[in-house]
Amino acid sequence: MQFSEIIGHEDTKRALIRAVQTNHLAHAQLFDGPPGSANLALALAFATFINCENRQDFPDGLADSCGRCASCTKMNKLVHPDLSVIFPVAGSKVTSETFMADWRKFIGQHPYRVLDEWLAAISIKQGNIPVEEARELMGKLSLKAYEGEYKIVLIWCAENLHTATANALLKLLEEPPAQTLFLLVTNQSDKLLITILSRTQRVAVQAFTDEEVATHLRQHLNLPEKRAREVAYLADGNLSEAIRLSDEEPEQKDGEPGSDRHAWFAEWMRFCYRQDLIALVKQADVFDALGKEKQRALLDYSLTLCRDLFLWKHGVNELLRLPAEERTFVENFGKVLESEHLEHMVSNLNEAVYHIERNVRAKMVMMDLSLLFSSLIRNGK
Repeated sequence: MQFSEIIGHEDTKRALIRAVQTNHLAHAQLFDGPPGSANLALALAFATFINCENRQDFPDGLADSCGRCASCTKMNKLVHPDLSVIFPVAGSKVTSETFMADWRKFIGQHPYRVLDEWLAAISIKQGNIPVEEARELMGKLSLKAYEGEYKIVLIWCAENLHTATANALLKLLEEPPAQTLFLLVTNQSDKLLITILSRTQRVAVQAFTDEEVATHLRQHLNLPEKRAREVAYLADGNLSEAIRLSDEEPEQKDGEPGSDRHAWFAEWMRFCYRQDLIALVKQADVFDALGKEKQRALLDYSLTLCRDLFLWKHGVNELLRLPAEERTFVENFGKVLESEHLEHMVSNLNEAVYHIERNVRAKMVMMDLSLLFSSLIRNGK
């Protein structure tokens, strides 16, 4: 992974590069960012740059690994002998090494992955980093670096450290072996032990902007401009989610909403406004026939649009991320709603998500929402 492959985050890249160039490397760094951010990608690019044999300097003040030397080639394949990777697995006796080939393939597709995707990929429901990992790591770090200047330990989803593992890791962070760097990657730093947080240098990684997500989708997945912007809005800065959404069929088929969630939501609200019960029943039937993942996606989109409606009602237009079509809808539909109506809608949608996740009949959930929204929109109750 090279810095040039990661879109945006120029200030963060410069800070990491400068730390290497000036030899001011903290022995433990925490790449802290939201799900689907560039935290893992930046950690991998940083690790590659550190041990690169032929670093490249550029006129704009940036630098990068060469991408061609033996170290970079091995890092690109995640097989460098001086790189130890730890990530969540299942069971107390199983370690990351058991799933290393799967993880390399998983991250090789793209480095913006989230934990749920990894757990699904190896068919487990919950994962943690067991204490056995710390024991193995101590043995590895007792040896000198094989090829590079530094031995690098990358811990992905560090918030999933078992308590015993975290305590064992704390000892390593307090007395780190010579020429060893720890790169912790997390989406939930608040779940880490305070003592670990205090011994790491935090690298704050922001979520991708809509423009950055759309650019990535155009450049790497060849999505058309309009489609890329629609997906970027739905993903809300989560590039992993954007890549997943880009695989969905954009057109409607056989009455299904496909990935055009806005058209579905707008039609739903029109039916509610007209109190067209026949149409609402038919829509509930279509919703009932969808898979749970699509049902959840439609409800999540509804929540997002209600949030934007709320912002528009309060005049905070600068925070709206809406594409042109959705913005026009919000401006028109917002005229028939009061802020308290939107609060009720958000509460009802959250409750619907809760019920869908617990296998309540989707048709009943959808009809209940439709009747509640019809009453709110038409009567203001």
